Amino acid sequence: MTKAHQIICKAVSQIAQNLRSRRHALWSAWMRQIAGVLGLLIVLPIALSSSTSGQAPDNRSPAQTCLAANSNISIAAKLPRTETRLKSGARLKVVALGSSSTVGLWVSNSSATYPAVMRQELIRLVPNAQIELINSGRIGDTIPGNVARIDRDVLFHQPDLVIWQLGTNDIAWGGQTKGLEELVVGGVRTLKSRGSDVILMDQQYAPQVLSSSQFTQMQTIIANVAHKEHIGLFSRFDLMRNSVRAGLAASALVSWDGLHNSREGYECIGQAIARAIWSAAR
Repeated sequence: MTKAHQIICKAVSQIAQNLRSRRHALWSAWMRQIAGVLGLLIVLPIALSSSTSGQAPDNRSPAQTCLAANSNISIAAKLPRTETRLKSGARLKVVALGSSSTVGLWVSNSSATYPAVMRQELIRLVPNAQIELINSGRIGDTIPGNVARIDRDVLFHQPDLVIWQLGTNDIAWGGQTKGLEELVVGGVRTLKSRGSDVILMDQQYAPQVLSSSQFTQMQTIIANVAHKEHIGLFSRFDLMRNSVRAGLAASALVSWDGLHNSREGYECIGQAIARAIWSAAR
């Protein structure tokens, strides 16, 4: 079995598991996603062969250009528990909650996912850091799905820091934002009640997000919750948009499907959020 087929089989298997556990009303949306996955049989070889395209004119990689365009990125909040762990050299337990962007869909190696890249960058920045990472991403998950599994997939691990990537699946397939702000507030308060630092990660600056009539409302919801609850906000949307405005090809940080991040995109996001955490915890 080729690497491309292994990637496809893994993705289809995880999506199928989600379909069995989700409400019937969402099935048609995920069938479209499965169809897109199967379409990889035709387009993936082309996508893989061109994955190094989008090189910046000054010969920096797309990830390096992205980082340079976002050197001042901030989560605009303190991370007291994370700061204590990093400064003392105690173990810092991080849980990444989210959907396929957290799983790292379309990268073949788990070390290339944004949470794994983030961990390695934090260790580079804080050499004595002991960081335990739990990736609690689930392909196809939505905000209601995230909230429903907070106890089992997040709090069970007793995290010091939770990074919650959210919002894309709720609107990218024609969904609505009604009632979601209250759900996010409830989820954040549950996480904070156990003493965890919390960072929200918003949507990606990608064609399938931008084509939704609801993406602006979702961005507002995420920003409002972060502000009201005094928690961190890592704007993936701004990071990617800043990179394009700096001259990077719009496709450099986005995968073939027009939604998920490319390997370079995950690399930039992982390193950038690690630097924002380090800055907030100093």
